[in-house]
Amino acid sequence: MPEKPVINCHTHIFTGDSVPPWLAKKFLPWPFYYLLPVTLLVKLCRAWFRGPHRWRHYPWHKKLTRALYRFWIFVSRNYMATTLHTIVGVVLTYHILFWLQDLISPESWVHGPLQYLRQLARTYHLEIPAPNTWLRLLCILVFLTLFPSGRNLLFFVLRQGWKLLRSLPGRQTLRLAERYMNLGRFSFHTRQRTILGRLMRQYETGSRFIILPMDMDYMGAGKPPVRYRQQMEELAKLKEKNELKDLIHPFVFADPRRMAAEPDYFRYRVEQGRMVLEDCFLKTYLEDRAFSGIKIYPALGYFPFDEKLLPLYKYAADNGIPVMTHCIKGTIFYRGRKEKSWDQHPVFRQAMGDNTYQPLLLPQKKNIDFTLNFTHPLNYLCLLHPELLQQLVASSAGPLLHQAFGYDPAKGTMSGSLEQLKLCFGHFGGEDQWEQFFEHDRENYSARLFTHPERGVEFLTDDAGRPSPGKPEQVWKGVDWYTIICSLMLQYPQVYADISYILHDGEAVFSLLKQTLQHPVLRQRVLYGTDFYVVRNHKSDKHLHAAMLTGLSEEEFALIACVNPTKYLR
Repeated sequence: MPEKPVINCHTHIFTGDSVPPWLAKKFLPWPFYYLLPVTLLVKLCRAWFRGPHRWRHYPWHKKLTRALYRFWIFVSRNYMATTLHTIVGVVLTYHILFWLQDLISPESWVHGPLQYLRQLARTYHLEIPAPNTWLRLLCILVFLTLFPSGRNLLFFVLRQGWKLLRSLPGRQTLRLAERYMNLGRFSFHTRQRTILGRLMRQYETGSRFIILPMDMDYMGAGKPPVRYRQQMEELAKLKEKNELKDLIHPFVFADPRRMAAEPDYFRYRVEQGRMVLEDCFLKTYLEDRAFSGIKIYPALGYFPFDEKLLPLYKYAADNGIPVMTHCIKGTIFYRGRKEKSWDQHPVFRQAMGDNTYQPLLLPQKKNIDFTLNFTHPLNYLCLLHPELLQQLVASSAGPLLHQAFGYDPAKGTMSGSLEQLKLCFGHFGGEDQWEQFFEHDRENYSARLFTHPERGVEFLTDDAGRPSPGKPEQVWKGVDWYTIICSLMLQYPQVYADISYILHDGEAVFSLLKQTLQHPVLRQRVLYGTDFYVVRNHKSDKHLHAAMLTGLSEEEFALIACVNPTKYLR
């Protein structure tokens, strides 16, 4: 085991009350997403854990369990009872199928066989006259409880014959369902302290954790019951506790829309070329309450180079404060309508022939697709590359922003930069992008990590070093995110990436992770993280931690879980 404490660089402990209610929006059509509010899920889970979940500890429940066991063991050991159980199960099965036949589409292949079976039962007088609705429901309840074989057959027929059931479990809908289930596992807890305890007990004593809050007020899915400032206040009180102050490293969440809506959220001045925070929310948490970094989540509906964020990045770069950004395709994204300004990229251009260029078209229409334009790792080149950053600063009419970066409009020069911004790409682009890296064996760009291991892909120039205005378009559309992130890590000294969430994919990730850790530069920038508790729908943290200990050498694990996180946080 490593001598230094393990630092998990990507964890969450916010409760279900911090999640907006209409998370199903854009997964289900209006008005059906109103039937699945997160707030209702939270209430049901809390009712379950405070009620039926505890029944198993009561004497009456234990007596009932013993009685049911005696009944089933009698049935299984008695030939006559087993035969009777089978007959009742068969009769109930075909009757319930008959009752549900009207719900099955006539176009389905199972409709004809069911109709034939029903006529056959009537011919031989095997169909019992239909009872009233309540008796039918009672029969269905008994059937689902006592006859597992028939239950499985019933679900199979429904899935094949009912169009609604066939259409609901799409890949994205299933991912949403998994996220709902995961929220349900932890929504019983009303305090972040309780969830933190569940996390800490899965690690050795003395392990440390970066805690990442979430501000989902502006994602277009309604307002959560517990607002952002209340969430942050509770987190700050945890940080103040003597037994936790050295073990948790909470970050503060920054959203440009909150900056615009709340004047006391972020205020600053410039003194001798350095950013100084005035009395504001961010100063309170970053300086007075000793929060360790800044979290952004562009998928919620903004580009990471939003003008309101630029001075905050400058403050972070001036003071060595780490920034964590979300970089993976997920189910938490903006649920509102696509704005007109998002139809084209604000910085990158695309070649239109005859040496002419226009803003890069971003044609995606669905939220889950166009929000990837916010998450795309190439966006961060606009912050890290001085010339692109200067374009952003110059396009702003704010004199204070010009002063922050030392921009002189008359001369067209700028003295400040963000090349030293300490930036971490959360989730390293996602496991699907790692798989694309392997699949792009015929692509020149992905090969540059091998042919040019010192810099990777050049984003703005051709192989001869000449400016190539259309190069960003090629990289944006044709290069996997793993290659882009690695290239940024090679070209900028303070860029990191953590392996949170993607760890659940096991061997598919470990092979490329091992290869990444062989690179003399990249190995210094990879961080250990799990994405607790979001990753829990796949594996527990102790499972992921154990997999890391067995999949990596002791030196490799110590590097990404102890050494690199310490440099990132310092």
